[in-house]
Amino acid sequence: MSIVTFLGFVAAALTTGSFAPQAIKTIRTKDTRSISLFMYLLFSTGTLLWLIFGLLSSNMPIVVANAITLVFAIIILMYKIKYRETRETM
Repeated sequence: MSIVTFLGFVAAALTTGSFAPQAIKTIRTKDTRSISLFMYLLFSTGTLLWLIFGLLSSNMPIVVANAITLVFAIIILMYKIKYRETRETM
């Protein structure tokens, strides 16, 4: 593995890992009031496009990072949409 690929995987692990606490907190509390729906829609779309780019360019660090990040972002997005009505009526 080249140093460039290694650096890519380290960067991917750090940036992708930063989403885990938010996803876990959102799943546990179901509290999404402070999360912007529009921001997560844009972010999820951008992450999907990065994933496609990584696949088309055969760049594994980009593929791995964005596949995992997309899962976290979609989980948070789904909770935001699902529990939006519940929180707004409280």
